Amino acid sequence: MKFIHLSDLHIGKRINDFNLVEDQSYILGKILDIIDDEKPEGILIAGDIYDKSVPCAEAVQLFDQFLYLLSDRDLKTFVISGNHDSPERIAFGSRIMDKSGIFLSPVYEGEIKPVTLQDEYGLTNIFMLPFIKPAHVRRYFPDEQIESYTDAVKTVINHMDIDLDQRNILVTHQFVTGASRCESEDISVGGSDNVDASVFQPFDYIALGHIHSPQNISRETIRYCGSPLKYSFSEANQKKSLTIVELGQKGGITCRSVPLIPKRDMREIKGRYIDITAKSFYTGTNTDDYLHITLTDEEDIPEAIGKLRIIYPNIMKLDYDNARTRSNNEIRGTDSIDRKTPLELFSELFEKQNNQPMTSEQQEFAMDLVTKIWEGES
Repeated sequence: MKFIHLSDLHIGKRINDFNLVEDQSYILGKILDIIDDEKPEGILIAGDIYDKSVPCAEAVQLFDQFLYLLSDRDLKTFVISGNHDSPERIAFGSRIMDKSGIFLSPVYEGEIKPVTLQDEYGLTNIFMLPFIKPAHVRRYFPDEQIESYTDAVKTVINHMDIDLDQRNILVTHQFVTGASRCESEDISVGGSDNVDASVFQPFDYIALGHIHSPQNISRETIRYCGSPLKYSFSEANQKKSLTIVELGQKGGITCRSVPLIPKRDMREIKGRYIDITAKSFYTGTNTDDYLHITLTDEEDIPEAIGKLRIIYPNIMKLDYDNARTRSNNEIRGTDSIDRKTPLELFSELFEKQNNQPMTSEQQEFAMDLVTKIWEGES
């Protein structure tokens, strides 16, 4: 029995005012192509369907279209809510959609019933556990000691009706201890949202969502498939993919990844303005990629971002790395301020801010400006 594991679609996400819906529509189309090639029995979508609990209309329309195209294929789709989603909105219409092979996780109310599929090796049970916090679980199990996220998930699993002789899959959205994070994911102070991997022992495969980098935790079958697109420059060096999971008889399971190539990549470029605007530098690259450009010029380039966008239209971020930005100088002591000329004071300020003295041309310009100001005051 073959499954495709997806998570963290974040449909509707905007980065630096760039709307990514077009890129998301493109990558969902590529995922459908892989589904057609692989012909799985099921699709596991492990949360963070949307980027916000109240998604925009075009995000809802895009996911609606994706679900429709999945329902048109002979497979089952399992969708849970993540920490970015509203569990009530994700669960809407779930009892109607069940008949189309689209299974949406209900709001957690103390019980999780599996969906069961069958093949030549027997039954496979899919348990859908949406993102939960300890407070969500305590209300249903007041006699249990639930202080941490590990306690909460362990309690939920202990109250599932799991037949260990059958194959069991858990689709959930939590931060499992040991996972490598990046800045685009919500992080709790001190790692208070950690879940110990040992709680997942009863399951043959754990389809995780929440972490954007593809990775295994403690064993191959506890798996984050990662997000299908890069959602911050901290992910710039990641290789995005989806995960193919194949279950044979009980205990026989293999996992592999299929790369996902975006319409526009997210990259970082660093260098002097004259270098990165040279045709030899950008020829052969996709200049439509989303870029973070760091200029190393010692002097600021006037209207740099406007000029750079002629070549690189999708610059998301521009900054400088030079002697000025690396310095942390503070201006101290004002005892001799009355004994210095305006040009001397300005020269000291310039050197503190830029970590280098003014050039003769800059001094001449500043002196001319000081003279005009003083003449105006007199």
